[in-house]
Amino acid sequence: MPLPEINKILYATSLGPYTRSVYRHAMRVAKQNNAEIIMLHVITSVGELGEALIREYLPKELVKKVHAEGVAKVIKTMETRVQDFFDEELSYLDEPMSWKITPRVVQGRHDEMILNVAKKEGVDIIIMGTENKLGIYSQSDTTQQVIKRSKVPVLVVPTNKESNW
Repeated sequence: MPLPEINKILYATSLGPYTRSVYRHAMRVAKQNNAEIIMLHVITSVGELGEALIREYLPKELVKKVHAEGVAKVIKTMETRVQDFFDEELSYLDEPMSWKITPRVVQGRHDEMILNVAKKEGVDIIIMGTENKLGIYSQSDTTQQVIKRSKVPVLVVPTNKESNW
C-alpha cells in the first residue's frame, strides 16, 4: 500500500504571539510535499445574547460594515505573517519556492469550524498548536475535539515563548 499523499494542509491559527512554531511546521510539511496551505483563523461568535443586543441597538448596515472590516483586518494580518515568514525565514533557500497559501476566516465554535473547513476543503492533514501552561503541554478542548473527531491526521505543535522550532 502506498504512503498517504499530503496535497492540502489546513493550518489552524489563533494568530497569537507564540504561534510561529506551528507555522514553521506547516511550512515544512508543505515544502516537503509541495502542498497547498489553507491558513484558517476562527472568530468566536458573540453568542445569542450578544447578537440580539447588536441587532437591537445598531443599524444592520453598520453591523455588516464592522464585520467586514474585522474580517479584512484579520486577513491582512495573515497576509503580513506570510510575507514576514518569507522575508525572515525562507531567504536561505537556494532555489525559489512557490507557495499557495489561502487565508480563510470563519465564525463559530473553533473545533466545529476547523473540522468543517477540513472536510469541505478535502485536506489531508490538520496542523494546529497547543499551549504550554506551567511547563505542561495541556491540550485545549478545541485541540482534544479536533483530534477525537478528525477524519484526517492532526499534527499538534507545542507553543510557548521559549519554543525554538
